[in-house]
Amino acid sequence: MDLREIKKLLEAFDKSTANILEYENEEFRIYLDKSATAVQAPVVQAAPVQQSSAASQETQVLAESTAEEKAEIEGELITSPMVGTFYQAPSPDSPPYVKVGDKVKKGQTLCIIEAMKIMNELEAEFDCEILEILVEDGQPVEFDTPLFRVKRV
Repeated sequence: MDLREIKKLLEAFDKSTANILEYENEEFRIYLDKSATAVQAPVVQAAPVQQSSAASQETQVLAESTAEEKAEIEGELITSPMVGTFYQAPSPDSPPYVKVGDKVKKGQTLCIIEAMKIMNELEAEFDCEILEILVEDGQPVEFDTPLFRVKRV
């Protein structure tokens, strides 16, 4: 199944009244669930990715933080729009797109998310300052994984 076929499948699912769609073949698995998030776009999940126990513990710690703690944290989160691998730079020997403290303009590339061998540049949706980079270079990310903490400027 190529990218065009996947896009057609996503569009058809989005227009349908079905809430869940699951497709699997030898190469990958797609699981779409409209009721899983408040976001209107369908969720695409790749084949299961092995997470280290440290990453699992970190996820648990983040999930257990209280609403009070979240209110105290300055800034907004920029999250992953897809499942893939996070890269800070266009190549291993290149400098990262952004560093903590950088002021970023709307449309500027923040990182790359590699999904199904396609390099997808994630661009800033507004002018902001990078307060924190929340994932490591080469780390697998899922839909809605927080990538950056930023402050609008």
